[in-house]
Amino acid sequence: MGQNVLVTGGAGYIGSHACKALKTAGFVPVTFDNLVTGWKEAVKFGPFAQGDLLDRARLDKVFAEFQPVAVMHFAALSQVGESMSEPGKYWRNNVSGSLNLIEAAVGAGCKNFVFSSTCATYGDQDNVVLDENSAQFPINAYGASKRAIEDILRDFEVSDGLRHVIFRYFNVAGADPDGEVGEFHQPETHLIPLMLDAIDGKRDALTIFGTDYDTPDGTCIRDYVHVCDLVDAHVLGLKWLQDDKDSRVFNLGTGSGFSVREVIDHSRNVTNRVVPFKEGARRAGDCTKLVSGSSRAVSELGWNPARSTLQTMIADAWRWHQTGHYSE
Repeated sequence: MGQNVLVTGGAGYIGSHACKALKTAGFVPVTFDNLVTGWKEAVKFGPFAQGDLLDRARLDKVFAEFQPVAVMHFAALSQVGESMSEPGKYWRNNVSGSLNLIEAAVGAGCKNFVFSSTCATYGDQDNVVLDENSAQFPINAYGASKRAIEDILRDFEVSDGLRHVIFRYFNVAGADPDGEVGEFHQPETHLIPLMLDAIDGKRDALTIFGTDYDTPDGTCIRDYVHVCDLVDAHVLGLKWLQDDKDSRVFNLGTGSGFSVREVIDHSRNVTNRVVPFKEGARRAGDCTKLVSGSSRAVSELGWNPARSTLQTMIADAWRWHQTGHYSE
């Protein structure tokens, strides 16, 4: 048997893919999830310990039972709009929950921590390629909560030797090519699954919010990373820590991004179906172009985001969309 790794949010979209990647790499992923946004059916690659990050006693029990060598922390509320209308919910769940988790890990002697952060910590820095040294000015409670957790990790390294790798990224897309797990949110808010729903007739039409941006085709440009590439980076981050290397921050992105119209055009090529869409007004707060570079991850971790092309991300998402879902 391999070493246990505690994966918080392991029943969710990214977490479930991380569990598969960990199993493939020879680890035993132990999923810790409250199933508020996750799915028990997605827990396929290791043990399941149901619980909530706000329940410190449950966390202590899980650490004692499984004695993980590391934590991979994905569990978080992540809707930007909701974070602005209900900030207390985000500070309580994301920050207080993470503090509980970090204290439990330190108390159990588990000193390797891989954290799934976000490029939302950089705030509204439009039309530049963000890197790990870009200033952090989050403009919503979601981004602010993630930045706070990064600060907590640094403090606990000083006080208790908690070594960590932090990953910041924007949009995640695609699905497991084998179709074992995939993206399934209720409700759905992400562009590619919304587009596939429109193709499939599950919604009337996709809405393009703004067509007059200063981009080649007038629509917003966003960075997308294939979920399998993303979780591969997290496994590399875990191995980085196991090799006794220093704590590090890595951005994960393409450095260029794709426009909404590009995503739609590629989906026609992949699915051979027309995408029903309508043009709407800009949404408040939307930037023209948000992208992140990943040169540090490539050069230092040896990360190779080979699946992060629009063709592959949409093809894998479409395969899952046609056959995969969770019911519990």
